[in-house]
Amino acid sequence: MSGRRARGPLQRVQRCSRDLRAQVEALRAESAAPAPGQRKALSQRCMQLKKLVDENTDALHNLKKADEPAPVGNYNRRKEEEEKLLLKLSQQLQKLVLVLDQDNVTTNYAVDEEHQKNPQAEDENEEDENEEEDESEDEERSEEEDSEEADDDDKLLDDPNVKECIAVGNFSAQQEGDLTFTKGEVLLIHDKKVDGWWVAENSKGERGLVPRTYLAVRYKDADSQEQSEEHIEVVDETADGTEIKKRTDSHWSAVRRAITENDTVEVLATIGAVPAGFRQSTLFQLLEEGNQFRSSYFLQPELTPSQLAFKDLVWNSEKNTIYPRPTRVSLVVTLCSCKMIPLPGVSIQVLSRHVRLCLFDGNQVLSNIHTVRATWQPKNPQMWTFSPRVTGILPSLLDGDCFVRSNSLSADVGILFELGITYIRNATGERGELSCGWAFLKLFTSNGMPVPSKMYELLLNGGTPYERGVEVDPSISRRAGSGVFHQFITLKKQPVLAVKLQSLSVQSKDILNLLPETLIGSMCYIHILIFYRQILGDALLKDSISMQSADLIFNPILATFPQLMDEPDLMDALRSAWADKERTLKRSEKRDQEFLKSVFVLVYHNSVFPLLHSTFLPDYKWAEEESEASRWKAIADFLKKSRENDGALQYLLSSENTHKAFDISELTYDFLGEVRKNSAGV
Repeated sequence: MSGRRARGPLQRVQRCSRDLRAQVEALRAESAAPAPGQRKALSQRCMQLKKLVDENTDALHNLKKADEPAPVGNYNRRKEEEEKLLLKLSQQLQKLVLVLDQDNVTTNYAVDEEHQKNPQAEDENEEDENEEEDESEDEERSEEEDSEEADDDDKLLDDPNVKECIAVGNFSAQQEGDLTFTKGEVLLIHDKKVDGWWVAENSKGERGLVPRTYLAVRYKDADSQEQSEEHIEVVDETADGTEIKKRTDSHWSAVRRAITENDTVEVLATIGAVPAGFRQSTLFQLLEEGNQFRSSYFLQPELTPSQLAFKDLVWNSEKNTIYPRPTRVSLVVTLCSCKMIPLPGVSIQVLSRHVRLCLFDGNQVLSNIHTVRATWQPKNPQMWTFSPRVTGILPSLLDGDCFVRSNSLSADVGILFELGITYIRNATGERGELSCGWAFLKLFTSNGMPVPSKMYELLLNGGTPYERGVEVDPSISRRAGSGVFHQFITLKKQPVLAVKLQSLSVQSKDILNLLPETLIGSMCYIHILIFYRQILGDALLKDSISMQSADLIFNPILATFPQLMDEPDLMDALRSAWADKERTLKRSEKRDQEFLKSVFVLVYHNSVFPLLHSTFLPDYKWAEEESEASRWKAIADFLKKSRENDGALQYLLSSENTHKAFDISELTYDFLGEVRKNSAGV
C-alpha cells in the first residue's frame, strides 16, 4: 500500500460522477440519430443511467466532512460543484427520455416525479469501492490554497446575521414542507437549523425547508451600492415576519431567467435543432421586462443627483439653443458581417436574425439595448450582413451604422454584442428568442486610452454574457485534430462578428454632442433626434415659466415622440416625410434653425402623429411578417394621401377614418413622470 491511500467518500462519489458523465455523453451521441428499432433500448438505458445518477446524488447528500479519512481542502465547494454536475446530468437524461419515448411522455414523467418524491427508495446499492491513485500533488496544493477562502465563505454562510442567500442549483421539494427553488433565486433565511435544513422564504412569500448545501452567500457589488439599494431588492430584514415585496429590478431577474430557464434550449439542443452553446437571449429578456433598457427611456432628459436641474439638457442663451454635451464615449460602430453562424435545424423556423448591442462593464448593462436586423442569402446562410443596398430610404432596423454615447467612468466599459434569432417551433407553435453567441469589445486599454478606430473580428462566445468558457458549437472543437493545420482549420470555422470603430470628424462630434449623454441608436435618424432635443430644450428651459414649475406641458411631439424609438417603421415614416419636405426648401431656409424647427413640427403633425392613434394601423409586433407588412401598407397609404391633400387635416376629419379614444396624454408632456433620475454607473 506504499504510495497509495484509501480514497475518501467524496472522491469515490466524484469518480462515479465522472464515469456517469462519460456514459451520458456517449448515450446522447448515440441518440442524436437513432434507428427506429433502437429508441426503446436507448430509452431504457437512459432510465437506468438516471437511476444511477440519482443514487449517486443521494450518496453525495449523505456525506459529511467528518467522514473523510484525511483533511480535504475546499470540501464544501467541491461538494456543491458535484451536486451541480449531477443535477445537470439528471436534467439531460430526463429531457432525453422525453425525446426518445414521445409516445409515453406522460408515463415516464410520472415515474420520474414519483422518484423525486421518494429519492431514498432505491438507495440500497453499495457504493463502488474501487480505489485509484490520488490526484496529483499539484491539485492537492491548489486545494489547500483555496481551503482558507472556502472556510471563510462557509463561516459567513453560517453567520446568523447573514439573512440573504442565493441558490447555486435547482431544488425540487422532496417532502411536505420543503421549498422548491431555482438556481439564481434569492432566498431570505429565517432559521438556520443545525441539521442543515434551513427555513427560507422566496420572493412570493412562500416558506419551507431548503438544504444548506444549495446556498451561497449573496454578495452585493460595492461599486454599485447606490443602484443596489434602488433596484436590486426591496425588503425589510428587521423581523421574522418580513414581507418580501415583488422584485422591481428588471436587470438581474431577467439575467437569472436567461441562465436558469433553459429547459426549452436543452430540448432543442437534444433533438439537434440548435448547438449546445445557444441560450435564451439575455438582452431580449431585459427588453421584455419593462422600459428600463429601451431607447424611449434613455431619450428622456436626466436629472442631476439633487433632482433640481437637468444633467444633460442645458440652455445656451447666446446661441438660443441647447449646449452640446461632450462625453467620454462618443463614436460610431459599424456592424459589417457575421460569419460561420451555426444553422438551426429544420424543426424550427427562423423569423428574424439580428444583433442586439448595448454598453456593458462585465457586470451591468449601462445603456439602452439597440437592435439591428441582419440579412442573409440562401446560398450562404451562415453569413449575416447589414446595411444592404436598397432603393429609397434605408429602413432604420437594417442600418448597421450605430452611434454610441456614454459618460460611464468604468475602466471596463465596452460594447456587448449579442447575436439572436427569433424562432417558431414547427411541432408545437412555440415562439421564442435564442442567443447564437455574444462578443464584448472593450473601449479603453489598460492605461485608460481609447482603443484604436479600426476593423475588429470578434470571436463569439456561447452561453450568456455571465458565463465563461462556453463555445457556441462545441462539436467543432471535438471534431478537430491535434495538428497545427487542424487547429487552424478549426479556428476558421468558429463564428465571428466583424465590426468597425470609426473615427469622427469635429463636425460629427458636434452633432453627436447634441444627443443625450447615454444612448445607442441608428445613424440614419440622428437629425430627427436633434430636432426632438431642441424642441425639448425650448419647452423645458426656454419657454418654461420657472425652473420650479411642474405643470403639464401642451406639446404633442414631446408627448408621443419617444414611442417612435420603439416602433422603427414609424420612425422611418417620419424620416421619409421630412426628406420629402426638405427637398422643397430653399438653401436660405435650410440655414435658419428656427424655421427648420417650425417646419419639422408641421411635418410631424401631418405624418406620424395621426398614425399613432389610428385604428387602421395594427399594433407593432416584433418579427411577425404579416403584422409588419400590414403596418407598412397602412403607413404608405397614409403618407401618400397626406401628400396629395397637402396635410393630414382631411384624413383626421373624414368620417371614413376611425381613431382610438382620445386621451389627454396624447397632447401633454408630464416631464416629472418621464425624466430619468441620476443613477450610478450610467
